[in-house]
Amino acid sequence: MRAQLLLIFILATLLLQSCSSIYMPNVPATPMFKNAGEGYVSAHANLKGNVSATAGVAVSNHLAILANGSIIDNQRSNPRFKQKLGEAALGYYTTMGTEKRQVLEFYGGYGLGRTMQTDVRASISGYDEIESRDMSFDKIFVQINYSSTRRNKIKLFGSQRELNYGTAIRVSRLQMTDFSINGLSSPLEENLFVEPIFFTRMELSKGFQLQYTTGFNIGIIDNTYLEAGNSVFTLGLTYNFGRKK
Repeated sequence: MRAQLLLIFILATLLLQSCSSIYMPNVPATPMFKNAGEGYVSAHANLKGNVSATAGVAVSNHLAILANGSIIDNQRSNPRFKQKLGEAALGYYTTMGTEKRQVLEFYGGYGLGRTMQTDVRASISGYDEIESRDMSFDKIFVQINYSSTRRNKIKLFGSQRELNYGTAIRVSRLQMTDFSINGLSSPLEENLFVEPIFFTRMELSKGFQLQYTTGFNIGIIDNTYLEAGNSVFTLGLTYNFGRKK
């Protein structure tokens, strides 16, 4: 059953990669804190030019704060796409199980961003601009993270390495604050996105992990421009420090 669900999610991701939307989701923060004073930083990127970074700290035994930002600059696609997005969040975390191998987190946050999207057409002199769209937006989101660390380590490259799996489900209300087409003001749109992602982490050294992330987004409202259609597919590095054994 788990394998079938994973196959469905991968197929959905591949299908959505070919779609075009004026909004591209960033990589949700998944620090998976275990104790007060623990810090977390991460960086993720993909071939679409989507670069995300996160920093966070567990300020008490169950309270954590996060800052998350992303920059996307893809000038090889049509339409050309640029986006900047910054987020901040406050959350609750807890460990579960007798061995504390499972972590559950809840976050709520706010973000601001801007997207520039341009349709182009090939010509003798290069590329001609057909239509440009410029959007500023804000977002409010809630997010649930869950991860589990495998009890037995795997042997890879001559060392025993920790492996864990996780998922994050984020629900975001996105609203345009300004929108123009070819420099002319256009009607504003808003949407409610459900953004599930799945990640796998492999330990590289103490605190450092390699993370593979895949996911997609679902738009609840049928819009012309602010709609679902871009997936999350990234490779990144995470670092947890200050974690107690």
